[in-house]
Amino acid sequence: MSDEPWKQWLLRAKSNLTRAKLGKQADDILYEDLCFDAQQAAEKALKALLLYLHLDCPRTHSIGQLLSLLESSRKVSVPEEIKEAAILTDYAVTTRYPGDWDAIDLEEYQQALKCAEKIWEWVAGEMVRTASGGVPVPIE
Repeated sequence: MSDEPWKQWLLRAKSNLTRAKLGKQADDILYEDLCFDAQQAAEKALKALLLYLHLDCPRTHSIGQLLSLLESSRKVSVPEEIKEAAILTDYAVTTRYPGDWDAIDLEEYQQALKCAEKIWEWVAGEMVRTASGGVPVPIE
């Protein structure tokens, strides 16, 4: 494994995104767990970008907080459609465990996956854009 922390975070983000994309391959797989993987993919990708940009990486599951840190750094501009992915934060804890909340359905899962994919693509684009000398960063 790479000794550069941002690469380790990116590798884990890709793993979570891949698992989220695999979908409900069996009846025993819950949409809640797939949405958790989508949230984790987004969170870890954003933490990878923070580290890549030499910024502090807090211990938080809050997608909104991570996006705010990136934006306040003035190293990247966070588009509104990316900020909308803050809705993924609920999947980090609230729906991860049994509780008093509505079950997640296919439509909500697909929305969560779409948000995670947008975050992944945006992070990849920002890494390429900010790479020294314009050399693309290996992310896939």
